[in-house]
Amino acid sequence: MSKKYEDYGFVLDFLPEGHPEEQKPAQFREPIVQILGEEHLPLLEAVPRENVTISPQDRVYIGKKGRKEIERVKRRIGYDQLTSASKAELPVVIKNIIKNNEEKYLKFFNEASPITSRYHQFELIPGIGKKLMWAIIEEREKKPFESFEDLKKRVKSLPDPKKMLAKRIEKELQGEGKYSLFARPPKKERGGEGYSR
Repeated sequence: MSKKYEDYGFVLDFLPEGHPEEQKPAQFREPIVQILGEEHLPLLEAVPRENVTISPQDRVYIGKKGRKEIERVKRRIGYDQLTSASKAELPVVIKNIIKNNEEKYLKFFNEASPITSRYHQFELIPGIGKKLMWAIIEEREKKPFESFEDLKKRVKSLPDPKKMLAKRIEKELQGEGKYSLFARPPKKERGGEGYSR
């Protein structure tokens, strides 16, 4: 499988003094930014450029050339390596990503399919049981959904689809369950995966 690199990510936390857990004196630690990639949703750790101010929820360019705020992406990390501040920002950042990429996430409601003969991808979404699943399938067979608003209008008892998807993505980033619909499954071993670029 080819490596999928991100062009943009959203800042979860900025640690100007580096990781407090790092086994080095503070003066030898490099500043760290924890980021959620926008496209494939990996959790990443990056090193910011000197004298750059970065705040949580900022969208930063992390692609190969011409990075302004980020010097380099260090590695991919797991949910358990996020700071408390990053964990608190994560649901907000996920909702922003879904909102900014509505077409991509709406596609899920128009194209989701069965996983097995008894289990459908829709059932992996918190808040969707058999009844709602069939209501969505019946409506999309008449005509594909054009927006989240259209989806909510046509499937009456459906809760906020953005919130439901955000909960699912957060669970996937936490490594829950065996299926991954949206996020690249996190690495199980400690230390994350090399991501240098």
